[in-house]
Amino acid sequence: MIKRKSKGLILVRNNEIYHVDNNRAGQRLDVYVTSSGNNLSRSYIQKLIGEGLVKVNGIEARANYRLKEGDEIAVEIPPPTELQVLPEQIQLDIYYEDLDVIVINKPRGMVVHPAEGNFYGTMVNALLYHCRDLSGINGVLRPGIVHRIDKDTSGLLMAAKNDLAHERLADQLKEHTVARGYLALAHGSMQFDQGIINAPIGRDPRDRKKMAVTSRNSKNAITHYRVLGRAGDYTFLELRLETGRTHQIRVHLAHIGHPLAGDARYGPARPHFDLAGQFLHAYLLGFIHPRETRYLEFKAPLPGVLLEILKSLDLAGSLEQVYCFQK
Repeated sequence: MIKRKSKGLILVRNNEIYHVDNNRAGQRLDVYVTSSGNNLSRSYIQKLIGEGLVKVNGIEARANYRLKEGDEIAVEIPPPTELQVLPEQIQLDIYYEDLDVIVINKPRGMVVHPAEGNFYGTMVNALLYHCRDLSGINGVLRPGIVHRIDKDTSGLLMAAKNDLAHERLADQLKEHTVARGYLALAHGSMQFDQGIINAPIGRDPRDRKKMAVTSRNSKNAITHYRVLGRAGDYTFLELRLETGRTHQIRVHLAHIGHPLAGDARYGPARPHFDLAGQFLHAYLLGFIHPRETRYLEFKAPLPGVLLEILKSLDLAGSLEQVYCFQK
């Protein structure tokens, strides 16, 4: 049995064991486990407790059990249910493909991989029909998926067609050598023409469905930005990711007071321009080919619905700074 210690947490295969210190004594069991950096929702933790998979000092306990100093909490996390993901004949906007990797320009509104409520019509369903040979490293629900973008974010994604390619592409992401450029329209007129947002991101302690800049159970996150144009109460931006945290650009821009246009989760509740989802497009993707070691770089034009918004703000000319062909 292999054990790995990290921040007071001992992982034993699929089990998690916590030791309660004095600062957390008196806290509810479900609250404690949820806030212990496991990225699991409170409702899921309560489900595990109800199924007897969370034990305190070797004994099943209720969700409202009040912890005592020195308590040992063992959480058994069952393996995810392997669902059958069916290939679907969905048209893909393919920018590059060979025996190792495929690069797709994902449309707004398409989910990358199946999840609760979205088991059909995803990019994975489409890839399974088109490729028939994807990396199996991320399991049946995420075959070939090396990285992802949000449902309502459009733009470039790469997928691996074998495990060797997957491992090498994933290593590039970890080493921050993948070039990832985004175009975004933010609320407000940003003061500086360029800058770096360096702020850790983790689960929002007040809303588990959101991410937030927080020092608690968070990971380092760095976003570089450059202003391409300003119009009234909006700023058009190019952004480069140094790290790739969940909702990173959306959280970072909201944190500095400039949430994305259309982002009802992190910005105004009533999105401007009648946008269904945030104004965010992954326009650039560059990486070293996993087998041939040559650099590949791709740019995808801004979707029509977003381009029309820029035209209405007289900002479409700003695109010449990142494209030489789109106005």
